[in-house]
Amino acid sequence: MSQTQLLDIEKQAADLSLDDHIRLMERLARQLKVKNRKSQVQYDWSALYGLGKGLWAGEDAQAYVDRMREDR
Repeated sequence: MSQTQLLDIEKQAADLSLDDHIRLMERLARQLKVKNRKSQVQYDWSALYGLGKGLWAGEDAQAYVDRMREDR
């Protein structure tokens, strides 16, 4: 949509009565909610299960944390 078209829509909306303007805003808000739900990415966190199990093999948890802090 061009900038000119958006400005035209904005002018038309400004000419609406208060009640009609509110109804328009409610409809737009509903449309945005639907678009937002459709665009949200769903992650399969269960696919990550066990992914890093070998990273800490045989190492004490506190020793690992201490080593990571030293690297900073």
